[in-house]
Amino acid sequence: MSQSENDIDESAAPLLDHLIELRRRLMWAIGGFFLAFLLCFFFAKELFNLLVIPFTWAVSWAGMKDKAVELIYTAPQEFFFTQIKIAMFGGLVLAFPLIAGQIYKFVAPGLYRNERMAFLPFLVASPVLFLIGAALVYFFFTPMVMWFFLAMEQTGSDTEVQISLLPKVSEYLGLIMTLIFAFGLVFQLPVVTTLLARVGLVSSEGLKDKRKYAIVIAFVTAAVLTPPDPVSQIGLALPTILLYEISIFMARLVEQNREKNSTKASDEDDGPDSDGSDDSDVSTENDDPEPGVQTTTP
Repeated sequence: MSQSENDIDESAAPLLDHLIELRRRLMWAIGGFFLAFLLCFFFAKELFNLLVIPFTWAVSWAGMKDKAVELIYTAPQEFFFTQIKIAMFGGLVLAFPLIAGQIYKFVAPGLYRNERMAFLPFLVASPVLFLIGAALVYFFFTPMVMWFFLAMEQTGSDTEVQISLLPKVSEYLGLIMTLIFAFGLVFQLPVVTTLLARVGLVSSEGLKDKRKYAIVIAFVTAAVLTPPDPVSQIGLALPTILLYEISIFMARLVEQNREKNSTKASDEDDGPDSDGSDDSDVSTENDDPEPGVQTTTP
């Protein structure tokens, strides 16, 4: 067998090992998601009733305490597919720690120790920030949005027809899931910016210079990700701008830490040797040696 063939065989073995490792991690992640999906599907109706609670708060805020909270479905299979969506959504949330852990275990062997230690805080901060965004949607913005829509109802009179809000189960679920994902992704902005600052792709000064463009992008993104009502759009745009300011602060902290480490490293390089001696020249006994005669220090 030739040398080139040997090189190919030696390089193919690690690739095969990586593929086997990738398959194992994917099996763990998919298996965990499937089990979480089955669990959430078994409790799908209870989870949907939990998601309807913000709607009941909106009814109370609108002064309609006597109004029964009612949702409808107009196709025989609609509520069944809605339960599947709930199970997928809940399964993804429950299985996310396992999925993120499998991704980290697959990537970690290719990282240095300091890179692994730097990556772990972001692995913890990402789901925490997502849950904060989801909680903000559940406890505040969904009731506000539904209150905004309930305010458009007409009670009916001699000159007006009665118009009542009867949301479909699929449309209500799509609304709250869209808001949760939108806010959850936006709340990842400090994590993403800090990572980019660590690798030197962004800087705090650059983020400050682009602040006015970021404000415009925040409102455009909010208009795309949220329903077409001003409450949810403004409600997403304002936290996005606040998170952008936090991202500038985090990028500045990364730069200060980098400058501190660089200064410390330069001080160690310029310092005296470990035995306390310096690199200055040692004087010779004969200050005026004869030409051609080399003096040495005893």
